[in-house]
Amino acid sequence: MRILGIETSCDETGVAIYDDEKGLLAHELYSQVKLHADYGGVVPELASRDHVKKTIPLVKQALADAGLTPSDLDGVAYTAGPGLVGALLVGATIGRSLAYAWNLPAVAVHHMEGHLLAPMLEENPPEFPFVALLVSGGHTMMVEVKGIGEYRILGESIDDAAGEAFDKTAKLMGLDYPGGPLLSRLADQGTPGRFTFPRPMTDRPGMDFSFSGLKTFAANTIRANDDDDQTRADIACAFQEAVVDTLAIKCKRALKETGFKRLVIAGGVSANKHLRAELAKLMESLGGEVFYPRTEFCTDNGAMIAYAGMQRLKNQEIMDLGVKAHPRWPIDTLKPLR
Repeated sequence: MRILGIETSCDETGVAIYDDEKGLLAHELYSQVKLHADYGGVVPELASRDHVKKTIPLVKQALADAGLTPSDLDGVAYTAGPGLVGALLVGATIGRSLAYAWNLPAVAVHHMEGHLLAPMLEENPPEFPFVALLVSGGHTMMVEVKGIGEYRILGESIDDAAGEAFDKTAKLMGLDYPGGPLLSRLADQGTPGRFTFPRPMTDRPGMDFSFSGLKTFAANTIRANDDDDQTRADIACAFQEAVVDTLAIKCKRALKETGFKRLVIAGGVSANKHLRAELAKLMESLGGEVFYPRTEFCTDNGAMIAYAGMQRLKNQEIMDLGVKAHPRWPIDTLKPLR
């Protein structure tokens, strides 16, 4: 069985083709970073328009790369939410229209389920059950995962997501958009221990997150100190350490509560090498194992949508002719596989 996956939830257009026997056959990705850089963040209307221009050419390229025609496909999957509603509608409309034109079933995929299942694309995929830390520019969430669709949210961000806090703090430092990866590279040059940032919401029970106060603390620290290169690097180092420590503390709590020995991290921030190293140390100390997707599948991509869509198609979750987008869509409302 082969399925075409389309991802257009925010500022990256992703298209991929997945075969349930041969694995990933094609993977195309176009990033809108340059388009939004002058504005310091994603402009929803511009994002939607660019998806309109890029999606069909990427579909054609993916088919060509895989050496396939539409008649070789068994379904079309597209991201239906959560995300920017205009961007979602572009992918949903194109995906549903292609499926109708090619006489194929269409499958609406949950964006965060795509991220959660992205490690399944690797040679050493995790077995169920596991704890998943979904951490990106738009979401920070801890999920108990017993199987596909069997999700229990253990904690989530009550304000800024971790990736959003990275980008906003980077902007305060005058770094270009997207600032998160640039802040992380700047932190590599910093001196650990010069500044100490709080670990928000770790002094109370629970696994919810809050990063807006950490961003404010960074802003106050920047204003109170000299604006030289080393000071900026030291502040970036302290900020990153605070975020990574906070995430690790909450992961340890989730693993203790569930009793699981497997941890999955996914989403854009899961590419952060300091976070990976800290969680690897955590799992080694607990006698467990951590899993994550390769770097190119940490950010939004079509491969994860194709894989998740394959599982939903096998579960006979086929869409009617309506085109629906869900800018807000709780992951724990999804159906478990039959």
